[in-house]
Amino acid sequence: MFLSEHQSKELLAQYDVPVPSGRLARSSEEAEARCAEISARKYVVKAQITAGGRGLAGGVKFAATPSAVAEEARKMLGSNLVTAQTSRSGEQVDAVSVEEALELEDNVFIAFVLDPSSGQVMLLGSAEGGVEFEQRSRMDPSTVKSLLLGPDSPETRAELTTFLSSIGILRDGPLDILFAARQAFVDNDMVLLEMNPFARTSAGNWVAVDAKITLDGSAMFRHPEFESLADKQGLSATEMEAQKNDINLVRMEGNIGVVVNGAGLGLATNDMVYDAGGTPANFMDIRTTATSFDIAKGVSLLLDQPKARVILLNVHGGGMTACDTVAEGISFAYSRSDRKLPVVARLAGQNAEWGIRILRDRKIPVEVFDTMSGAVSRAVELAS
Repeated sequence: MFLSEHQSKELLAQYDVPVPSGRLARSSEEAEARCAEISARKYVVKAQITAGGRGLAGGVKFAATPSAVAEEARKMLGSNLVTAQTSRSGEQVDAVSVEEALELEDNVFIAFVLDPSSGQVMLLGSAEGGVEFEQRSRMDPSTVKSLLLGPDSPETRAELTTFLSSIGILRDGPLDILFAARQAFVDNDMVLLEMNPFARTSAGNWVAVDAKITLDGSAMFRHPEFESLADKQGLSATEMEAQKNDINLVRMEGNIGVVVNGAGLGLATNDMVYDAGGTPANFMDIRTTATSFDIAKGVSLLLDQPKARVILLNVHGGGMTACDTVAEGISFAYSRSDRKLPVVARLAGQNAEWGIRILRDRKIPVEVFDTMSGAVSRAVELAS
């Protein structure tokens, strides 16, 4: 689950990570009024979306006066901001953050991620932060340094000091702030905590000028405090409806509706569709807790997509999701829909034969294949 910049900073501030003085506003009038609460000599207005790349897309604007703040907010609110990390339609701006504009001296990139090999917290850093960091790092990956950072101790403080010197922080090292950020990362089951820029002001104070947090969706059962944020993560109405029915769904631009259980199998299926010359209409991951009625809702969302011309069903039954449960979901969805798209099915594992029988007995327009490659090729053929 993604948090907006404002939400990310609120969470970091609870761990005493310094952030600029700022307020959230949902109208231009409110944005102007918020300036009196900040008392800054200059302001910055930031569109609050979950995608990055706002600065290069016009989503971050400086303003010298409260009236100028109101004007910038008016331009942003209600618009769709298109960045390098959004779809072509962009992400709608429903709120802006009005912050104090700071005078910065040092400007670096800092991020915390999980090291996939060891499962430990990894600190990433680069001497070149700011809005063009991603482009520079793609051109020269060596600009980003990494360190496996353990809990606060004399030994890890020495390691961190050496690491910071490698990215140009030679004095006034913000050790306490970075260990506080690490604690926030661990306590809240984050998979990404990015502070870019993480900067030192002309007054000598280190501040997370911008922040982006991604929470582990699989760990939300440990964090009921984040449930209220689920509706604010920038998902479309279709994707939110799928989430409510225990299905991870991402809309795409193609014409092959993909029904899959498991994120890895979903990604592999989409890759095979592309390799075969087709284009998926979606990514889908049926969660292990999904019932046949939940699955029916997810399939109905695909049937409602005008571009979809065929349903590719690729299921490996096992664990909590058996093939017959998915087949029942397909059957329920088709019984409620006027669209009867052809279904190309590859079912394997638990109750696969029973699932195929359900599809055939319920008169679903289905073709069954024993292999993934065969099913994918046929789905691409039908879609074209």
